[in-house]
Amino acid sequence: MKRSRWLLPVVIMFLAAPLARSAANPTLKLVATLKLPMDVKGHFDHVTADVKGHRLFTTPEDYKAVIVMDEQTGGIIHVISGIERPHAVLYREDRHRLYVTDGGAGDLKIFDSQTYQPVASVKLLPDADSMGYDPATGYLYVDNGGGDAGETYSMFSVIDTTRGTKVADIKIDGDTLEAMALETSSPRIYVNNRAKNEIALVNRQTRSLIESWAVTMGKVNVAMALDEANHRLFVGCRSGQIVVFDTGSGKELQALPITKGVDDLTYDPASKRIYAAGDGAVDVYQQSDPDHYSALAKVETGPMAKTARLVPEMHRYFVAAPLHESTPAAILVYEVQ
Repeated sequence: MKRSRWLLPVVIMFLAAPLARSAANPTLKLVATLKLPMDVKGHFDHVTADVKGHRLFTTPEDYKAVIVMDEQTGGIIHVISGIERPHAVLYREDRHRLYVTDGGAGDLKIFDSQTYQPVASVKLLPDADSMGYDPATGYLYVDNGGGDAGETYSMFSVIDTTRGTKVADIKIDGDTLEAMALETSSPRIYVNNRAKNEIALVNRQTRSLIESWAVTMGKVNVAMALDEANHRLFVGCRSGQIVVFDTGSGKELQALPITKGVDDLTYDPASKRIYAAGDGAVDVYQQSDPDHYSALAKVETGPMAKTARLVPEMHRYFVAAPLHESTPAAILVYEVQ
């Protein structure tokens, strides 16, 4: 069966009330569950949105595809197949393009976002994974290589998304890199060097590694968010902490407790809230000032549901929940209160 040509059945359930813990503190209100077919298995690695087109793009790794969903109806619009191990997705509305890292093939696949047909690919190394995008230049930064490529170092590749070509490779010691954050007021990029339990600082103008900061208040640093205005970097660790760094000094300031197994971390500058999606729950913190944070809520989601995306323009927070026993995979839609 050519899944990309079929419209798969989907069930959308609109709920009258949020989960119990959300009701006590309505930071996130569950408003819909977009159920996926039972053959969608494995962990999700990414969720992103087309705000104007009301589309969601999700990457269940074992499904070897990008699923395109209608955010309003829950229907599956298209399934982009032929991706060995899909990870991160970038949607460029101005170019009508989707950029998908394929960790299995070791490349960046480029698709037409209207026809969903392949346009080009950029060759990278195995385990092409996380990405960060600079809209000012159109450059995309992708971590790849490392352990899956049989190396003790990783590549941090620079790709011109307008031309669809690789511009440069930056070598970083350590076999696993994870999420990153780009500053707009400087050429800095902060990268989670999971293998070293460090933050690697990269200068995107000189395309070189500046320095590294040790993460000592948490282990297995995989997620990241940035409060650039207040010079605070938030590092999500799967051991159950958000480690707060001062980007001016590079010093760790404190560790905020969260659910273990974090995979996605978001800072919303408008509300001054931090959202951390861990294994089965989302922890929400309120920032009073750069040095003070209070826990607002712990919202139960589901087993292994730790992939999420905050879309402020929609007032929505999307959480991807994998298949668990007889419960199908689903996208949980929360209204941001």
